[in-house]
Formats: sequence, C-alpha cells, structure tokens
Amino acid sequence: MKEREKFSSRLGFILISAGCAIGIGNVWRFPYITGQYGGAAFVLIYLLFLLILGLPIMVMEFSVGRASQRSAAKSFHVLEPKGTKWHLYSYGAMLGNYLLMMFYTTVGGWMLAYFVKTANGTFRGLHPEAVGNVFNTMLANPGEMTFWMVVTTILGFAICSMGLQKGVERITKFMMVCLLAIMIVLCIKSVTLPNASEGLKFYLLPDFERMAENGLAQAVYAAMGQAFFTLSLGIGALAIFGSYIGKDRSLTGEAIQISILDTFVALMAGLIIFPACFSFGVDQTQGVGLIFVTLPNVFNQMAGGRFWGTLFFVFMSFAALSTIIAVFENILSFAMDLWNWSRKKAVLINGAAILLLSMPCVLGFNVWSSVQPFGSGSTIQDLEDFIISNNLLPLGSLVYLLFCVTRYGWGWENFVKEADSGKGVKFPKWARPYLTFILPLIVLVIFVMGYYEKFFS
Repeated sequence: MKEREKFSSRLGFILISAGCAIGIGNVWRFPYITGQYGGAAFVLIYLLFLLILGLPIMVMEFSVGRASQRSAAKSFHVLEPKGTKWHLYSYGAMLGNYLLMMFYTTVGGWMLAYFVKTANGTFRGLHPEAVGNVFNTMLANPGEMTFWMVVTTILGFAICSMGLQKGVERITKFMMVCLLAIMIVLCIKSVTLPNASEGLKFYLLPDFERMAENGLAQAVYAAMGQAFFTLSLGIGALAIFGSYIGKDRSLTGEAIQISILDTFVALMAGLIIFPACFSFGVDQTQGVGLIFVTLPNVFNQMAGGRFWGTLFFVFMSFAALSTIIAVFENILSFAMDLWNWSRKKAVLINGAAILLLSMPCVLGFNVWSSVQPFGSGSTIQDLEDFIISNNLLPLGSLVYLLFCVTRYGWGWENFVKEADSGKGVKFPKWARPYLTFILPLIVLVIFVMGYYEKFFS
C-alpha cells in the first residue's frame, strides 16, 4: 500500500475543509432566511444548533477519516467490528458525492457566466425586467449552459490532477484567502452606501416579532436545517480531509475553527447583501433570484457597479469552486482507494463521468423542461437536490453518529481517543448521553420535516 498523501500545513487543512463547507447555500440562503426569521434572533438560534448539531458530527467524520486513513469508500471497512455491515453505507456516501456534483457543476457554471457577463458590461443600462431575462435566457440555452458546466468541471479536475499539495491545497488556499479579502472589501463598500443603516438594522437587530410572524417552530426548524446542511455532513465529503492530516492536533479544535470560518462567511454575505438591497430599495427576500436578478440590479444603480459586480461574482465563483474542488478530490479518492488507480486515471475517467452525469441538470432547464418531478415548475435539479439534501445528508449523518457512539459500530472509546489525539480542544465526554439518545432524534426530525415540507406544507 503506497503511503497516503498529506496536507503540507494545518492552514491548508482548515481552509480546504472550510472551502468544502462554504458553498453557494451559505452565501444566498443564509442571509435570505436570516432576514425572513427576524435577523439576529435567528442567527443566535442558528449558532446554538451549529454547536450542538453540526460540530459533533463534523468531528466524527474527521475522526473516521483520520483513523481509517481512507475515504468514505473504504473507511467503514477498516473500522467496523468483524461481521457488521456498516460498510454498506459507503455506497450511499459515494452516491451523495456524485449526485451533489451532478447539479453543483451547473450552478458553479452560472457563477462563472455571471462573472464574465458582469465584466463585459452585459447588464449596463438594462431595466430591472431585462436583467431578470438575462438569467432566463441563459437557462433556456442548452449550448451556453453546457459550455459553462464543462468549463467548471474541467477547471475543477485540472486542479485536482496536480495532486493534493500542489493542486488542491495550493489553489484552494489562494482562492479562500482571495474570497475572504473580497468579502471584506465588498462589505465595507456595502455598509457605507446611503441608507445602508436600514439594512443593517433589518439584519443585525433581533426582531422576535418578525420571527413570530413567520412562526417560531418554522424559525427553529430553519435554523436547525441551515446549521445541519451548511457543513455538507453525512456523505464523507469532509471525512476525506481527516485522512490527509497527522495526529498532532485534536479534531474538535480544528472543527471549531472550520465552523467559525464557515459562519463568518455566511454572516459577511448578509452584510454585503442587505445594506445594498435597502440602499437601492429592492426586494431582499428572493431565493436564487437574489443573486441573479436582484443583485445585478443593485450593481447597475451603484457608482462603479460594473467593478463591484464583477468582484462579487469572482467571490461567488470561488465559493462554488472551493466546494467543487473539495468534492472532486473526494470522488478521486474513492477510485484510488477502491481500485488503486493512479490520480491521472481517476481524473480522466471521473471527469468524463461527471460531464455526462451533469447533463440531465443542464437539459432540465430547457430541452427536458417537461420533466417536472415535483409538479409544475420543478426541475431535474430539484429532484437531485432533494435526494441528497433531504435523504443522503441526514441519513448519512445518522450513520456516522451511530457508528461513533454505539458499541455495535466503531464505538465511543475509539472515537474519543481518535478525536482527542494531539494538542487542542478535547471532545466533551459529558456529551455522550446527548449524542447517543437526543442527537439521533434531532437528525430524524430534520429528515421527516424535509419530507413534510416538500409534500404536505
């Protein structure tokens, strides 16, 4: 067995793991639901759930990765007690990574397309409705959609083909540092716009009345869901990076750093979006439209808007690409762990597979738009997203959780020993009853509520 590649630095591990967690969902979904459920009041509930829900499962994924020195394709085989069947979930984890990339490559392509469109001045002088039409025209054009998806996929695999240290770590570190710097610049610009204080009030002052208007139970569930989904837990997307680090640092401390970085980006995104929306009097409660319709209209009205808009879509492209590179690395590690393929062979075969598998999502907006899995207006992308977000992430997290806390799996003692190896914050032993009896129930509630919201609300 050849020696496993390692990160060259602790910073590389933290930034890449954070890059995997920091996706487009952080950047538009978090500000949108924060505004909907009472601003800072919602943020407080979200942070509580991040601490008691997301963080422990992240430590578990890292521990399983580091102890097994394998990706999710083989980690359960290495650690499970003899005669048990935990390894069957490795198929679910692998499916989750492929499914995520079947639509994420398309969304990453949208970001690159909008970076080019904004830099070219496509939106200059367009009235608000025409700005919205640019997005709809792009979706309706299978050639343009395919082109940007292919560019995104080739870019991601090209970086991964350069190796863990020279490609994935080096490029992602650069992108993450740029992402954080761009965010700070955009943030300063946004909060100094005229009337920005109204946006800051809306975002940062706790408003329990607004939360109650939208339903307290709904707010709690939304905070729970955001804390859970923001870290991409349950499909081994983070476990792989555990397998690439040494035992000199405890995993709880590292997971806390990654969660802080992930939350910082989500909070900063709100500081960019809300002051700008309020300053120009545009609706800030849209979903995908917030990025592709509302914000281009904001940049249109802003002095130097073309420059600020281009910068914003560079930032969005980096947020998308950091996740894509991280998940591609995981997909490559499956092939290298399972069949001992070289990195080059894994890149070529998986690259071709992802290009092919991404086409249903691309065509679902145009040629195959008659395929509407959830009724009128739904797309193939909605189905792919539902399978992963509402099924594989919560059920996969449950598998990692039970694997680490019960004697039928890897077991509590083994998990804590691995998590606590090295310097840094130790995993709290007193949390064992909570993790064994309460957290599995919370994850099941998230799973059931996902179905309820989709089909009955």
